[in-house]
Amino acid sequence: MRAYNFSAGPAMLPDAVMERAQQEMLDWNGTGMSVMEMSHRGPEYTRIAEQAETDLRELMDISDDYAVLFLQGGASLQFPMIPMNLLRGKKTADYFNTGAWSTKAIAEARQFCDVNIVTDSTANHFTTIANPSEWSLSEQAAYVHYTPNETIHGLEFAEIPDVGDVPLVA
Repeated sequence: MRAYNFSAGPAMLPDAVMERAQQEMLDWNGTGMSVMEMSHRGPEYTRIAEQAETDLRELMDISDDYAVLFLQGGASLQFPMIPMNLLRGKKTADYFNTGAWSTKAIAEARQFCDVNIVTDSTANHFTTIANPSEWSLSEQAAYVHYTPNETIHGLEFAEIPDVGDVPLVA
């Protein structure tokens, strides 16, 4: 019997998926090699990537006016990429500090800009989020970052924060 995994990250895959992956590990689609051995510029891999984007756009109803990026590293990779791409000459960004993931995002952002903490849940051990009337949004912020669901401490926003016309990053 296979183990069940209810972790926040990788989860258990159906047996049929794992069996197909096993069959294709040494020879994907008659190419004589696994996907992991293919050139990321080769025609076989290009077809895989294009189909993945097509499937994702259909599944999530993503229109052509949005770009789809497949990046390794998950949210942690995005932490430095957000300020690098969204500051656009500004020097400040607003961050909600509501748990482990937002704390990591804040640490990365501080390498690129001044971080204004909108609200900080550290004192209550990341168990509650302050009332919006207590938030301290900056008028100079290039963007506002929040973590909708802090999977480590379990703190979750019930609603998307209203931050006005400033770009909101989740």
